[in-house]
Amino acid sequence: MIARRVVPASLAVICLASALGAQDLKLPNKQGTVKFALIGDTGTGSQAQTEVGAQMASFHKRFPFTFVVMVGDNMYGTQGPRDFVAKFEAPYKELLGADVKFYAALGNHDEPGQKNYKNFNMAGERFYAFRANGSDVGTKVDKGVRFYALDSNYMDKQQLDWIEKQLATKDDDWKICFFHHPLYSSARKHGSALDLRKVLEPLFIQYKVNVVLAGHEHVYERIKPQQGINYFVSGAGGTLRKGDLRAGQYTAAGFDKDYHFMLFEVDGDEMHFQAISRTGATVDSGTLKRGEETKPAAP
Repeated sequence: MIARRVVPASLAVICLASALGAQDLKLPNKQGTVKFALIGDTGTGSQAQTEVGAQMASFHKRFPFTFVVMVGDNMYGTQGPRDFVAKFEAPYKELLGADVKFYAALGNHDEPGQKNYKNFNMAGERFYAFRANGSDVGTKVDKGVRFYALDSNYMDKQQLDWIEKQLATKDDDWKICFFHHPLYSSARKHGSALDLRKVLEPLFIQYKVNVVLAGHEHVYERIKPQQGINYFVSGAGGTLRKGDLRAGQYTAAGFDKDYHFMLFEVDGDEMHFQAISRTGATVDSGTLKRGEETKPAAP
């Protein structure tokens, strides 16, 4: 049974909790919308990573997302040319063959030279931005999505000045930041990155960032909206810590039983999301709506 409940939120989260149907697409899948996937902590070259990649390719046949956001730890262990084949190109071969682009952020296990790997589309930069608007399918849309990839390993003044200047741009686009270390997390291994939160969250609040995507914790967690911002932790694309999630004051939904990936669809002022396990089962899904203000969650 699928329980439907409304969660008070500044973006009005409507959550469909813990759906069970394998290969069940929950997203509207409209023409002209911005469709993308999310993976984190992937680069092991393991059978599990390959199975997640196959599941992503299977969903892509019905939900044609055009790009994938990677929230770091794209490569574990050695990182030579053969490793990029075994730990990235092979698991996602079908998606790469379908011209799906991957946009990476650097994690704590990633060597800085990854920024020069062409399939990560970082253009030699450790932090960068890009925009998507759904026009690739021939339908003009008024609202697009701006993505900001940050290097949370080293948040220096240069990067902070850059992200503030980027976020200060006035437009009607969604603003999504993605990086490795989560500002909010209920997992036992690491927890919330408090020092990072101290410097980034004020900027995110001031310039009305809508969504923040992170990894590092090898679980799935959707955080209750904080100061009007929705946070997702998705760090089990190729690594997993079973039983590591401690559902607490920040947890809106979580999953630590299997590997997973996420799908997103942005349609005007709505963002639909779906977290999917390695077996194709939906573990969380719902819709974020912009423009409704509520009180932030308790500290």
